[in-house]
Amino acid sequence: MFDWLRQDPVGFLRFMAYRAPAVLLALTLHELAHGYAALKAGDTTARDRGRLSFNPLRHLDLIGTLSMFLMGVGWAKPVPVNPARFRNGRWDDLKVSLAGVTTNFLLFLLATAAAVLLSRALYTQDALEQLGHRYFLGFREQGFTLQLLPEYDSVIAVALKTPWLLHVQRFLFQLALVNVGMGLFNLLPIPPLDGFHVLNDLAFQGRLNLGGNFFRVAHIALLVLLFATDFIGDWIVKAINAVQGAVLPLMLSVFGG
Repeated sequence: MFDWLRQDPVGFLRFMAYRAPAVLLALTLHELAHGYAALKAGDTTARDRGRLSFNPLRHLDLIGTLSMFLMGVGWAKPVPVNPARFRNGRWDDLKVSLAGVTTNFLLFLLATAAAVLLSRALYTQDALEQLGHRYFLGFREQGFTLQLLPEYDSVIAVALKTPWLLHVQRFLFQLALVNVGMGLFNLLPIPPLDGFHVLNDLAFQGRLNLGGNFFRVAHIALLVLLFATDFIGDWIVKAINAVQGAVLPLMLSVFGG
């Protein structure tokens, strides 16, 4: 990404014009879901501290947001939660922990469905008959890349029936990519991610009461894994492609693609 920014700043900024709203929406709704689930469980902490807000600035974490922009996976500033206020103990903690990733996966499904529906108006009939919907909509397909990157406008133009709709489709692609990536990343069973809380609640019945120092060290270790190695990135890419590869055929069958 940094090389791209140096070599083609205009193309990079055009790409980010579609990614930015998708990132802000994913991060904001993820944290809102946590806070709202906690409120329904009896904990008003998030509401009392002004975190039940659609204002992205209340939720953004600098490093996590930059990671979302540059790598497609990341996190927001955690919504404050007081589990002692939950009416149903660890079961409420489990619901609160899953609320954020559930919201991300729902946004991924909605974006994918919308992209499939939009394809009827966006692509020419000849292009769809020759190449198929999956060529344009599958994350691993060349047609998807040609649409995602503005530098290929002239290449993809011949396959478009309604060119202006490509702007909408690019946003939907980014919304799908960002949300499925964020959902999968946050399911990793590593502190302080949601997946750790899910593991603790289900496998250890909430008995792993780790201190703040442990979480800080684990957070640093997670950052090292994320930015200094390809371990997490490679796994996330494979998982994203696997999930979309399973969901897209279902969406195409449901919506008649």
